[in-house]
Amino acid sequence: MSGNQVTGAVDRATDSPWFQRGARAGHAVSGLVHLLIAYIVVRLAFGEGGNADQSGALGIFAGNTGGRIVLWIAAVAFVALALWRVAEAIVGPHATEPGRDNDGAEDWLDRGKALSLAVVYAGFAWTAVRFAMGSGQSSGQQNTGLTARLMESGAGKFVVVVAGLIIIGVGVYHVYKGASRNFLDDLKTHDRAATIAGVVGYCGKGLVLVGTGILVLVAVATSDPSKASGIDGTVKSLAALPAGQVLMILAAIGIAGYGVYCYWLTRYARM
Repeated sequence: MSGNQVTGAVDRATDSPWFQRGARAGHAVSGLVHLLIAYIVVRLAFGEGGNADQSGALGIFAGNTGGRIVLWIAAVAFVALALWRVAEAIVGPHATEPGRDNDGAEDWLDRGKALSLAVVYAGFAWTAVRFAMGSGQSSGQQNTGLTARLMESGAGKFVVVVAGLIIIGVGVYHVYKGASRNFLDDLKTHDRAATIAGVVGYCGKGLVLVGTGILVLVAVATSDPSKASGIDGTVKSLAALPAGQVLMILAAIGIAGYGVYCYWLTRYARM
C-alpha cells in the first residue's frame, strides 16, 4: 500500500463517529486517572499509603469483578485514544477539520508529539489490561527495575540520561503550554473554567515531570536506580523537603487540574 493510500485510509477512519467517540472516551478515562492520582497524593501528604501513578490509580479498581470490568472499558478507551494519536501522526493534527494546514516544521513537530502521546496511552492501556487480568505491578517498581538493568552498562546509563532529559523537556513544554495558554488551540471553546483548569493542570503536571526527570539524572549520578521510580517517587520525595506537605498538596492540585481539563477535551477537543 502506497503512502497516499495509507493516508487516505486513515483519513476515512477518522471520519468514523465511533472512532471519535472512543478517542473522546480515552480523554475521559485519562481525566479520571489523573484525579485518582491527585487523590492518592493528598493521602500521601497526610501520612497514608499508596502509589501516586497510573498503576496506583488503576489498581484501585482491581479488587472486584465490577472494578475489573471498568479496567477493560478503560483499556479499550485508551487504545482508541492511542490509535487516534497514531492517525494524527500520519495525517496531521485535528484530522477531522477540513482545510487543515499540513505543511512546515510545526506540523511535523505536532505529528511527533502525537506519536509520543500514542505511546503514553498505549502504556496506560497495557497497565489497565494487566490489572484487569490480576497481574498488575507498581509502575514505580517497574521503572526502578528497568533503570537498574540499564545502569549495568555504560550504554545503558546513556539511555537513562537521555530518558531523563526527555522527561525534563516534556515537563518544561507542559509548563510553557500552560503558562502561554497554547492548550486553548486544542479546544473548540475558550471559557474561563477551561482556561483555569488548563493553566493549573499543565503547569502543575509539568513541574512534577521536571522533578521526575531530575530524579532520573540523580539516579545515574548516585548509582541509585530507586531514585528513578517515576511520578510516585517524585511526589514522595517532596515529603523530605521543608513545607513538604504543602508542596505535595500543590502537586495534587496541579495533577487534579489536568484531570479536570481532560473533561473539556472529552467534550470540546478539536478532533
